[in-house]
Amino acid sequence: MATAYQRFVIAQLPKGPLALDHFRLEEGVLPPLEPGHVSVRVILISQDAANRAWLQGATYRGAVQAGEVMPSGAIAEILESRDPAHAPGDLVYGDIGWQSHAVLPGAALKPLGPHRPLSHHLSLLGVAGKTAYHGLFQAAGIHAGETLLVSAAAGSVGSLVGQVGKLKGARVIGIAGGAEKCAWVKARLGFDECLDYRDASRPLPKALAAAAPEGVDVYFDNTGGAILQAALFAMREKGRIACCGAVSMYDGAPRPGPFGVPGLIVVKRLTLQGFIVSDYAHLDADAEHELALWARQGQLHMEEEILEGLEAAPQGLIGLLAGENRGKRMIRVAADPS
Repeated sequence: MATAYQRFVIAQLPKGPLALDHFRLEEGVLPPLEPGHVSVRVILISQDAANRAWLQGATYRGAVQAGEVMPSGAIAEILESRDPAHAPGDLVYGDIGWQSHAVLPGAALKPLGPHRPLSHHLSLLGVAGKTAYHGLFQAAGIHAGETLLVSAAAGSVGSLVGQVGKLKGARVIGIAGGAEKCAWVKARLGFDECLDYRDASRPLPKALAAAAPEGVDVYFDNTGGAILQAALFAMREKGRIACCGAVSMYDGAPRPGPFGVPGLIVVKRLTLQGFIVSDYAHLDADAEHELALWARQGQLHMEEEILEGLEAAPQGLIGLLAGENRGKRMIRVAADPS
């Protein structure tokens, strides 16, 4: 019997802020399996600011076109298989997109390990956790006694960067939007300080100067834009900056980048390292081992927001780009296997 599915495709590429009418819900029936392919039911879909960046054109992946399924990483269960590497009931991860079911090449899917809860494979042990781990240890480096600054500190990556920095003995300053969120970053995640970039009475450059009077050793940049500019002025000589995202620049018309480039970089002899998580895939086993260990020991808190139903995906991403989320946002499409 054929399997029915639902999926969100890109109705039109956005030229301004992302809106619900940029997506279209479609229904259909899965095609028969060809050799080397599998059919899956999707359980959890990852939501990340990078999803919006992919709609702007070619990046580290090919350009996404109108009419295509909205891309995103997801966890799924194998229903049928004509690939000897996968069997029905196997749990896998892949770039499956916003859909309830799919037919894919088996080679495009990665088996999941035994760690539970299953959601951790999108958060703690997924792109978010590995981006935090690799960016902090490989792209920038961190040492006890240093001052670490983290933007988007309440987000899926930033929330982990700050906690791991604390585990390594750094003093950690976060940047987030809103007094309530900043208070949560300090109380729940254990940051030493958190600065509200929306506080007009205390502009971020002045707030940074007060919070780090001797300067910042390492800045983990998730935002770009004005926050990166403020961080450049706050850096110490020979400071290091890990650049993994620019969420402030994704949604809407292009804006100018930070001023002081390359002047501040030269005068302060700064090191800026851009990276994507796959650059350090050969070290993923280290990341997974340490992140899972810290979580089991209660030293690392993984905040998750799971929205129910595939239909929640468009508004979920729009809200994430507006800074609604705390920690890792996901969409639950189906229940975990029993």
